[in-house]
Amino acid sequence: MGAVLRSARPLQLTLAVLKPDAVAHPLVLEAVHETILNNKFLIVRTKELMWRREDSQRFYQEHSGRFFYQRLVEFMASGPMRAYILAHEDAVARWRSLMGPTKVYRARNTAPDSIRGAYGLTDTRNTTHGSGKNTRAVVGVEEGQMGALSQ
Repeated sequence: MGAVLRSARPLQLTLAVLKPDAVAHPLVLEAVHETILNNKFLIVRTKELMWRREDSQRFYQEHSGRFFYQRLVEFMASGPMRAYILAHEDAVARWRSLMGPTKVYRARNTAPDSIRGAYGLTDTRNTTHGSGKNTRAVVGVEEGQMGALSQ
């Protein structure tokens, strides 16, 4: 009889996106993938993505009107990305901690071992994106875009 994987707490899902700056560098891409595995995340699904400008605008619409919005939209549509659906007991908080601060200069000074501290280039080209709320559940990764549902 096979062993059954059981957890004391239910697993939580989170969305992790490796941005075009990470995907453009195979050694960075591999290092981040290994970091995910070494931190005991279960990879539920992974998908290579290439967004159109409209996909990026839709995904980041909550930031529309902010000073960085247009730069972020253009960057996220500039090259291929890799999306992961990750599972862990505390996936959202754990992934956000592993990514480190959004601002790369802060990440390098306060969390140098974080993904952004080690591999981020600028505040836009900061290697990763992750879900920000515990109530956000990933429901699908479709061709050219990602879908998420807030509960």
